[in-house]
Amino acid sequence: MTLDFLTSDLSWLERGTHEIFPNQPNSGEIEENLALFLSKVDRPLRVKLGIDPTGADLHLGHSIPFRKLRAFQDAGHRAVVIIGDFTAQIGDPTGKSEVRRQLTPEQVKANAQTYLDQLRPVLDFETPGRLEIRYNSEWLGGLDLKEIIALLAQMTVGQMLAKEGFSERYQQENPIYLHEFLYPLMQGYDSVAVQADVELGGTDQKFNLLVGRDLQRHFGQKPQFCLLLPLLLGFDGVNKMSKSLNNYVGLTEDALTMYSKLEKTPDALLADYFTLLTKLDIAQLPENPREQQKLLALEVVAQYHGREAAQKAQEAAQTLVKGRAQEAEAVPEYSLAGVEFPAKLFYILGASGLCKSSGEGRRQIQGGAVRLDGEKVMEVDLEFSGSEDLQGKVLQVGKKKFVRLIL
Repeated sequence: MTLDFLTSDLSWLERGTHEIFPNQPNSGEIEENLALFLSKVDRPLRVKLGIDPTGADLHLGHSIPFRKLRAFQDAGHRAVVIIGDFTAQIGDPTGKSEVRRQLTPEQVKANAQTYLDQLRPVLDFETPGRLEIRYNSEWLGGLDLKEIIALLAQMTVGQMLAKEGFSERYQQENPIYLHEFLYPLMQGYDSVAVQADVELGGTDQKFNLLVGRDLQRHFGQKPQFCLLLPLLLGFDGVNKMSKSLNNYVGLTEDALTMYSKLEKTPDALLADYFTLLTKLDIAQLPENPREQQKLLALEVVAQYHGREAAQKAQEAAQTLVKGRAQEAEAVPEYSLAGVEFPAKLFYILGASGLCKSSGEGRRQIQGGAVRLDGEKVMEVDLEFSGSEDLQGKVLQVGKKKFVRLIL
């Protein structure tokens, strides 16, 4: 393996990083700090990033630490991805006002596979020596009670209650279960098990990463170097990107849906989105915010669907905005084969996934947000006798959701 990290450009490792620790002596800015750390390295580093497969879908917010992990891969280091198949059965209590729902091993296994599939456009899965995928049940599942007690002895209740989330829950008299105290210790023990040199995490993971350093020191290992990365805000500009808040862009969404969402990115978020989601030179961006929105959408969609699909999505979005729905290519299709006719349009809106339910479909029609082949639908109880009445037509909700109806 060539030691690319000896001559690598630090700007991609530093870009978008919120904080690193421990700070190196006599250092100032993050890039200088990172340079001092890497100047002492004489071998490829083991760079750890853990993810608990607690759901089936990832979004652009999840991609940020993996993009940083890819930057380390490109610099010649080894990415160590920890699939938390054991810890996911507990759930990270960070940022939660109540205990997480515990998952079954079957749910975790299915989610883990979908995560890896979704990360293929981000990480280097092909270059030998650049990626190591581990499941933490490999070592956590074998711990006996004596070893668990030894881990618990490394932290006090006071330290745990200082953790963000726990302190709020304690003050609000919301229950904190004992198994939740195990989570930071188990995530920290992952660093011991894989002998991590570096760990990446979001700004909400600082406590857990520090626990990893403490446990490595306890087990006679050199404590890991840590990089904290920003949490991506969703389109509301207030809350972090979340599927439950519907302010997200999913990694598995079709090209047109991704493009349509991203080209509406609020002006205040554009700089962060370009920094965290692209490699484009911020100083070279067009001055017009509208042009920035289109460039951002094109660049991000190309990462997950390819440049050609991104350009087609851009053309389709422009065509739809002009009201020429039939001319738009790249519109995802929805088969009417499972719909029993006669059928109300609000039912089809729910069945196709454009709306969460038939009830929401009805409300969207009432609000004037639904179009069929570019024509606004005014009749709430509009009914179709057969699927042939809808064949090939584009059904649209708002400016970001479209499907072409097919038999």
